[in-house]
Amino acid sequence: MVRPDHKLVVFAVCLSGMAGFIDALGFINMGGIFVSFMSGNSTRLGVGMTNSLSLSNLLPGIIIILFVFGVVFGSVISRYAKARRVPAILGFVSGFLFIAALLHTMSHSLSAMAFMVIAMGAVNILFEKDGEVKVGITYMTGTLVRMGQRLAAIFWGGPAWAWLKYAFLWLGLVAGAVVGAWAYSLLGLTSIWIAVGLSLALTVSSRFIDFQPSKLYE
Repeated sequence: MVRPDHKLVVFAVCLSGMAGFIDALGFINMGGIFVSFMSGNSTRLGVGMTNSLSLSNLLPGIIIILFVFGVVFGSVISRYAKARRVPAILGFVSGFLFIAALLHTMSHSLSAMAFMVIAMGAVNILFEKDGEVKVGITYMTGTLVRMGQRLAAIFWGGPAWAWLKYAFLWLGLVAGAVVGAWAYSLLGLTSIWIAVGLSLALTVSSRFIDFQPSKLYE
């Protein structure tokens, strides 16, 4: 039998994989601008502003603003949905990805990117406790730092395998990006429909998981 906390780790890895998949689609479609990794976009914004204040150089800043709006929407949903916060947030994410897919179908790819970014901002609220996000789904710097800390703790008698779940989160993102890049090479941005299906599946499965974030990051 799979332990409840193991189910949560698998669920988080699947979420991370979906984020990597979507980020790969956006990254390729926008020529090197991320839809979920805002540290990279911040660097792009800073470097671009040293050259000119053209729309193309300021686009990473616009993406960052949309991402923050997504976090705001996710936080509001979390506050009002309470015990049903996880399926509610994922339902919001699925809806926005669905709109993005429809917009792309109608040849409004840039608008589709905006909805993808907002969805990726909202999904990061899932692993929240006491108003603070403990584990980011779409960015891995904090996850890799925690992995390094758990590896260091082994030298002082810490658990030998506590680092592994953080490694799985990182691998999930990388694997999702690989699949996303492959899907884009075959289908282009139409691949966003795959992300819609993944998000809907995760929304349904979240109802059967004891979603206590402390079991993931403790």
